[in-house]
Amino acid sequence: MRSLGPRKSPIQARSAATVDAIFEATIQVLLSHGLSALTTTRIAKRAGVSIGTLYQYFPNKDALLRAVITSYLGKVAASFEESCSAARGACLLEISEFIVRGYIFAKCDQPERSRALYAISSHLEVADVVEKVFARLRAAACRLLESCKDASFKNADEVAYSLLAALTGGTRVVFENRDAEGRLPAFTQQMLTMSQAFLNKSASQNATI
Repeated sequence: MRSLGPRKSPIQARSAATVDAIFEATIQVLLSHGLSALTTTRIAKRAGVSIGTLYQYFPNKDALLRAVITSYLGKVAASFEESCSAARGACLLEISEFIVRGYIFAKCDQPERSRALYAISSHLEVADVVEKVFARLRAAACRLLESCKDASFKNADEVAYSLLAALTGGTRVVFENRDAEGRLPAFTQQMLTMSQAFLNKSASQNATI
């Protein structure tokens, strides 16, 4: 069974820069040549490193692709967590908007990359990575809902789960469509409407309001 883990972690700044260059080259080759023509030789050439250097960090192409997805999804989670943290203590309407726009912004900062990485994830075993990232999103959204100043939830965790399941699943469908960028504005507005209605229905208004 082939290893899908990296050979070593980039501890020094120079090593981290090399790995970042390899990650960027992987995405660029994927965008320009497609998944079927994605090879470690092309990636190394695009990154400006030797194939031997690439294999110092990643034992095979699948391990590299898994690392790229893990890094990308980690950044999405961090961006969403930051957005939720900034909205702590807001009203329900604002919280709804922060959750929807915070996630979509994190995914849509560079839409062509998101589309390419969705294609990769369909060919790799990354369920464990996705599960861990979803847990981070869920926890951040739950904390935000619990901080709401004008509403409360009997089970904020389950509300966060349901809302994010719809949001993440819907976003993936959009990005797997060739006209993703054209559909995003309408999709975002529809998700805002759905989120606001769902949270209003799920919330128990505070007695002080």
